Amino acid sequence: MSEASATKLSYSCEIPVRWGDMDAFGHVNNTLYLRYIEETRFQWMMSKGIPIGGASYPVVVKIGCTFHRPVFYPETLRIDCYISNPGRSSFMVDYKIYTSADPDNPTADSFSKIVWVDAATGRSTPLPEAVRAWFD
Repeated sequence: MSEASATKLSYSCEIPVRWGDMDAFGHVNNTLYLRYIEETRFQWMMSKGIPIGGASYPVVVKIGCTFHRPVFYPETLRIDCYISNPGRSSFMVDYKIYTSADPDNPTADSFSKIVWVDAATGRSTPLPEAVRAWFD
């Protein structure tokens, strides 16, 4: 988990592992985990009605991942998102990544810090009220 304390399950989705996700060692390459959480984040934002583009938008400014065990094809991942620590313009998202073979023990934990950015200035802007409501 991140330095933040994850507190609220906000979204969960399943993503199938593709054959091409594996590397020369025969397991999912570590870089793909960031793609998995990226896909999860966009599905989640779309489910919340956050448009891609517009006057302001979310930007990842910090990211990390801890791997507990390898994942192999074929597999389906469940990724749970937890949100916490809303600030003026940012919040934390923690991700727990599970396999269908072991749905109770995460194969990896990841986090990202999201900052809301004004499209015109490129600078941080206060979280939209709709986003701030996620923490109520």
